[in-house]
Amino acid sequence: MNRRTFLSAAAAVAAAGQANASGFEPQAPAATAPPAKRTILAMGAHYDDSPFGIPGTLLQAVAQGHRVVVLAMIGDYSNWKPVRGRGPDIVEGTKRINAEYGMESRFLPWASGMLQSTDAHRRAVAEVVAEVKPDTAFVLWSRDQHPDHVVASELSTLALHLGDRVLSDPFAPYITPRRTYLYDNGPRHTIGFVPDTFVDVTREWPRAIEWLGKLMALTRNETYAAGTLDGAQRLKESLARYRGATCGVAYAEALTAVNAYPQTLF
Repeated sequence: MNRRTFLSAAAAVAAAGQANASGFEPQAPAATAPPAKRTILAMGAHYDDSPFGIPGTLLQAVAQGHRVVVLAMIGDYSNWKPVRGRGPDIVEGTKRINAEYGMESRFLPWASGMLQSTDAHRRAVAEVVAEVKPDTAFVLWSRDQHPDHVVASELSTLALHLGDRVLSDPFAPYITPRRTYLYDNGPRHTIGFVPDTFVDVTREWPRAIEWLGKLMALTRNETYAAGTLDGAQRLKESLARYRGATCGVAYAEALTAVNAYPQTLF
């Protein structure tokens, strides 16, 4: 070993000894625990309520590895003229399309106009909440021009917060969500909605508008044509651009928090 190599090695050993004596030993970076996976429940009256109201938000949750369940309380479309004779096809087609985007689907058996605030309806919605066990829930805004939306919002709210009291066994384990948000269903439906929470869905936007478009094509019994927006897609795009302009992004979805929740700023 030549003199220069010897002196370099000696200096390194001395520095290591001094660091150990001072208590400043080099440490490996602390392992960062992966974020906990959550269960998200989006509740609506019809098959397209959540995919119109919060598609980007739900796709964002799927991309982060969370479980997302979409509930439509109306699962009988036999009395809806646009899909006359194709009611079961709408339900099965919606399940298939939702699954393409990582969503689970739940349908209850009622028809439009038949959704009611009765004990049986309350219990059925509460049973879904008991089965899904949501950490976060999304509920239709309660003031709406569509009677189905109004009732669905009421049933959702009760099931999420008092659902155990209407089950056959009120003392069975029952998980209520840590956070609940209300979402709107756009012009000509929602009344008096003032959001306090905005979700930037710019990254998810292409898939969000595609998801809605496929459901609308299903309604018309047509093959989905990418690149051409129908009326529902154009309406959603206008609303998402408006919400985005409100908070300074290209596309956003707006929510109202049921309670005040702390936000992580940094």
